[in-house]
Amino acid sequence: MKIIVLGAGAWGTALAVSASGQQHRVTLWARNADQVWSMEQRRQNQRYLPDVVLPPGLAFSSAELSGLQALAFDADLVVVATPMAALRPMLTTLRGLRAPVAWLCKGFETPVCKPLGLLAHEIQALVAPEMVAGVLSGPSFALEVARGQPTALVAASVHEAVRQALVAAFHSPSLRVYANEDIVGVEVGGAVKNVLAIATGLCDGLHLGLNARAALITRGLAEMTRLGLALGARAETFMGLSGLGDLVLTATGDLSRNRRVGLALAQGQTLQQATSALGHVAEGVYSARTVVQRALVLGVNMPIAQAVVDLLDGQMTPQQAVARLMGREPTEELAASA
Repeated sequence: MKIIVLGAGAWGTALAVSASGQQHRVTLWARNADQVWSMEQRRQNQRYLPDVVLPPGLAFSSAELSGLQALAFDADLVVVATPMAALRPMLTTLRGLRAPVAWLCKGFETPVCKPLGLLAHEIQALVAPEMVAGVLSGPSFALEVARGQPTALVAASVHEAVRQALVAAFHSPSLRVYANEDIVGVEVGGAVKNVLAIATGLCDGLHLGLNARAALITRGLAEMTRLGLALGARAETFMGLSGLGDLVLTATGDLSRNRRVGLALAQGQTLQQATSALGHVAEGVYSARTVVQRALVLGVNMPIAQAVVDLLDGQMTPQQAVARLMGREPTEELAASA
């Protein structure tokens, strides 16, 4: 297969390395020509994956945005590996492309002129409705994928061609790719788990214990599921890789950027200090407010996500956030509005 990966961050680079190792013809594109030169010469992505050697068969490009369609014209698959904030302009640039397109970003778009932020498939439906597209998601840290450590992902799309292309491109002895038609559920899981990981990092940073962590993850999964069902997702999706799996990894893994934000806030750092120290994007910081806004419009109760938003906005201290969550009125565990 000929595969074009647009975006040379950690995750885009990791998947380019993985696919290249399966003898696919892979080109990794980056906007920054200096970064491309460095990767070509040193066979390393020194900023995002400095400990990974880039395979000799992996090609690189820093073509102008106007030339991306020409770059991807005869591709079998185009993978958009940008942050959520760059997805809309990238999909706009790729309008009219015949090849299947898949994005990797997880979260809600920060609303600019519209009252509510959108999920990735909603953005695509607006800017490139003719595009045959989907998402590759699931519990995965880029470094482990690049190293060839066992990982399982989900290829989600309403288009069978996209699901098949993603499986053909990335399924390997170290990387299992499962197909799923429920793109709504997969994207909701990928967006909400980042917000819940901030809350879990806060919990661990305050040394509240393993009981508290288990309760937070479980009740967070319930919030995620309620929002997903209100948006049209299937309940079973949230018990799979892109729901429970991604939530557990991001909430408990030491490589999780969103978890590290919560840990830093618990230690008394400001939000700016916490995010500046990462050097990478923590999508949960940007999508938390949109998650809560979408939930409010749909009448979905998400007290953990709301507490994260209030904490990020400086309206509560970490201790006050915990006190509010624990002080809520008793309710039934499986109640729709719990």
